[in-house]
Amino acid sequence: MTTTRKFAGFNKKGQSTTLGTVIDIPFRMKEVPDGGMCLSAFVILSERDNPERVLLGRLNTSAPWDHIGALDEDRVQAHSKGWMIPSSHLIIYESPQDAASRILKEQLALKDVKLGEPRLVSEVYTPKRFPNLPQHWDFEFLFRGDVEERAVDNKKIPDNPWRELAFVDLGKTSKKEIARSHEDILESAGFKFLDSSP
Repeated sequence: MTTTRKFAGFNKKGQSTTLGTVIDIPFRMKEVPDGGMCLSAFVILSERDNPERVLLGRLNTSAPWDHIGALDEDRVQAHSKGWMIPSSHLIIYESPQDAASRILKEQLALKDVKLGEPRLVSEVYTPKRFPNLPQHWDFEFLFRGDVEERAVDNKKIPDNPWRELAFVDLGKTSKKEIARSHEDILESAGFKFLDSSP
């Protein structure tokens, strides 16, 4: 039987790492899907004494988000109005754990924060703002931890990536106040919003 399935094994040249030869493997992919595919890490920090309050930021549009968060200028402008989770796409060959450590350092200037093992969430969706685009495929590594409110100081972060950084009570916050569809990420992590479904 010849399968018609396409598996998520990507190899541009069809080279077999097992055999060390160039062969055509028809059930593997030679290109990423048309709608794209992203690997991202999210650092979700709760306030130590109040776990329903989560550390979120509003983007500083003049900060180097292309370098610290893989956001081009158009995305920075589009998402600068709402709250966002400290996050980034993984750098090529970077582990999710190293990405989370980089986010803590570059976006929050935090050291010695203990994060739990990541929860992996996978989503396939058509972008809300562009319903005519092909489906996009996301792999999201959600890292949870907690810190004391006094440990967070936006003024001590190099390049000042946030115009505002605060612990936000999600139970008193509407999903509309969250940027980049990060409300979906927070719900995947178990949080409820003011307007969450019962």
